[in-house]
Amino acid sequence: MKIQPVPYDHPDAVKLEDAVQAEYAVRYGDEGDVTPLHAGMFRPPHGLYLLAYDEDGTPVATGGWRTQDTNPEGYSDGDAELKRMYVVPEARGTGLARRILAALEDDARAAGRTRMVLETGTAQPEAIALYLSSGYTACPKFGHYREYPNSRCYAKPLH
Repeated sequence: MKIQPVPYDHPDAVKLEDAVQAEYAVRYGDEGDVTPLHAGMFRPPHGLYLLAYDEDGTPVATGGWRTQDTNPEGYSDGDAELKRMYVVPEARGTGLARRILAALEDDARAAGRTRMVLETGTAQPEAIALYLSSGYTACPKFGHYREYPNSRCYAKPLH
């Protein structure tokens, strides 16, 4: 597997964005994640978007982080927010999500961010298991879905 930075609006990233949105709709029975995102949020040094390709050059996984600081949605100064972690079903269970997560944490740390935060939901138990096994702990809710009962927020210090 080859992991490389790409713009959030890269055609392969858009393809996987469509796939993750379809999965959210199935898992949560709604229109998917409507958190406002745009390509500029993931431009270094204020963020990073990664895409993983298999040996045939097919995009199989994605993940990104974006800068957050204290704001009315509950973020804190120094936060790096994890977004769009996704692995296609055929590539799950290979450790790819863990590799992307580690690369994103390293990049956010190098950019001076002090805490990685993320929001997921109760319909994604495998994501919750990944984050807990990677050193994340539950934290006060933040972000677009902070008032939803099935929302879960996690954080990990980056120092």
